Order: sequence, then C-alpha cells, then structure tokens
Amino acid sequence: MPISSLYGPDYFQRLLVETLKKQGGLLDSALEAAFMAVPRHVFLPGETLERAYSDDAIAVKRDTDGTVLSSSSQPSMMALMLRQLRLRRGDNVLEIGTGTGYNAAIMQHLVGEDGLVTTIEVDGELAEQAQTHLQSVRLGAVVTVVNADGALGYAPRASYDRIIATAALWDVPAAWVKQLKPDGILVAPIWLEGMQVSAAFTQQPDGTLFSRNNISCGFISLRGMASGPSVTRRVGSTALYLSAHNIARIDTAMLQMLLSNDIEVNHFGRSVSMSEYWRGFLPFMTLNTPEDYSFAVFSVGENQQVYGLQGNGFALIGRGTACFAPYAENGEAVCFGGADAFIALDELMERWDLSGRPGSPNLRLKLLPKDASEPEAVSERLNSRIFTRQDHDLHIWLEV
Repeated sequence: MPISSLYGPDYFQRLLVETLKKQGGLLDSALEAAFMAVPRHVFLPGETLERAYSDDAIAVKRDTDGTVLSSSSQPSMMALMLRQLRLRRGDNVLEIGTGTGYNAAIMQHLVGEDGLVTTIEVDGELAEQAQTHLQSVRLGAVVTVVNADGALGYAPRASYDRIIATAALWDVPAAWVKQLKPDGILVAPIWLEGMQVSAAFTQQPDGTLFSRNNISCGFISLRGMASGPSVTRRVGSTALYLSAHNIARIDTAMLQMLLSNDIEVNHFGRSVSMSEYWRGFLPFMTLNTPEDYSFAVFSVGENQQVYGLQGNGFALIGRGTACFAPYAENGEAVCFGGADAFIALDELMERWDLSGRPGSPNLRLKLLPKDASEPEAVSERLNSRIFTRQDHDLHIWLEV
C-alpha cells in the first residue's frame, strides 16, 4: 500500500520543509512559511504525494522525442534562488518562465498583499494550466500570468524591484535591464562553458551587471526570441546528449566513431564527490579548458547505457581522444581513443587541487553592454575569460 494512501498532503508538505531545513540553513523563517503555505501537489496534478513533495525537479511537458520542455524546479534549488533574490514585502516582481505556477505562488506569499508578481510563460498550454493551479490556491486573481515571449519582459507593470528567470539564458536581454530598478536584483541561470550558474546580478554605476553570488545549477534552456544558439546536441541516434558553449566545435559524427571503439576505465588519483565536481571543479574547468579540447557536460537517457556510459557527468574531448567522468562514480574516468584527454583532465584536476579547490563560491560574473565605451581588461585576473553574447560581453573570473 503506498504511503500516500495513509497520510495526507500536510504530512508530505512538512516532510519536504524538514528536508529543506536540514540543508545548511536553506530556509529562513519567511521561506519556511511560504513553502508551508503553498501546496506543491496542487501544481502537479497526476503525481503521487510522495513524488510531488520530493526534493526533485519534475518534468511537466515533453517534446515528441522525449526532450523535457518544462519542469517544476527542484524545491531546494528554488529556495537557493529565492534567497539570491532577497524578496521583501511589497516588492514588484517579474518572473520569466511560469511553468506550473508554483514558484510564482511562493513569491506572492513572500511579497505579501502589497506586493505584485507578474509571471510570463511562452507556452500557451502551460500558461493556462498555471492559471488554473493558481486559482486552486486562491491566487488566480492576485498573480498575473502573461502568455508571451519573455525576451521583452513586461513593460506594463515595470519597473521591477526583482526579476527572476527559471530557464537557462544565453544572455540577459537588454529589455530586462531597462525594466529593473537601479537598486534591483536580477537572478537567472546563465550558460558559461559546459555548465550553468544561477547568478544574482545587481546594476553598477557604470551600467554593468555584476554577480558575486553564483550557484551551480542545471535548467532547461529559455525558449523564444532570446533562446540563443543551441548548446545541446545528440550523439548520433543514441541516448547520449552533450551540452557545451561551442557545441559546433564537437564533430559528433567523428565522436560517435571514436566511442564505438574499445573503452578503458581509469581513475583519477584523488577523491572527488559529485558535489565537489558540480560546485568546484566544473567552474574551474570552465575557465581553464586546455587548448584544442572541448569541455562538455553529458547525459544519458534514464535507465539507459550507451558506450559504457550512464547517468550524467562531464567530458573533455579532443581530436582522437575523449575522457568522460560520470558524477555518480568517485574518481572514475571512461576513456576512448588515446590517453591524451585523460592525462589533460588529470593534470587540470591537480592544478585545481593545488589552487585550493576553488569553485562557484569564488566565481564572479560581469555583464558589459555592447555599447560600453571601453571593454573591461580582465587579462590580468587569475582564471579569467570573456564570452561574447548578443547584448553583452560576459566576463567571468575566479576570486581566489
């Protein structure tokens, strides 16, 4: 007998809140009250109570090929981003990416009766469902759901104290910056190299956006006018997918031939947990990828195995050599072709060790408008890099 048949929603909601509270002070009193006030299962009809109140991201819409188009974010990641957002009573908030409407409902509870929450969803079906969910928790007339492309923001209710995106960005659209108050905060997952971080941008006197608070994350990419170039590619017709800043550099046909040959399983000479990979090594690798190599993250379809790989991880890919490191394995490396990629990756991990294992807490981001009078010089900064985007130049570095 499933446990959900013995206990009601309140029981599972409290379990979720207790789970979040155990994660190093993740919830303050306001967030705890919000997560207790808004029932997640109402926004996930058809899911069991155990599933609805798990600390997991839950897919709510897929493409015809099974690709996830929208999901209800992992509650712990929601809490982290809402802490970055630093909502106050009475704030005027814009959300891009409504999804189920659950995050908008949590935010409305945080800003209170005097606050405004406007949420934009590009998918008409999802926008309609979110409106229904919000009505079910008596917020249908309070939260404003807009079915539109979020790239333009929403000028009728600007300017905003806070803006948050729940989909990964290639760049921060200029319209959002114009609609943000000078002392506002803009929180968004943004693509770097083969990874994303949730950045908390604030406007600087010189017109730039700066983020000191950056958290490694993984979100579905933004759809619509501001989606940017594709960063994900399937390897042949297999269940193996790669994501990288410059995915076009990776010849997936040649890679498929390489992966079809014999594999060799090696181990790095150090212990690295999944959390250390995710929050530490990957940001370091983003800034220090060896020349002539491509850094990518990989994923294999659920309950499938391809080329000896399963689950998720990251890879270093060069000409005639590739090394895949699964997150789930402690120090395991699955190698194809020559050993060059494994050696390069092992040397990079040694440099990371010697540097004190810096990661996302040390990461700094700055977005410079394309019309800035002079580009910022970052060459003297340790572990620095510049990415050219549509409206901005994205400067990233490690402050060690």
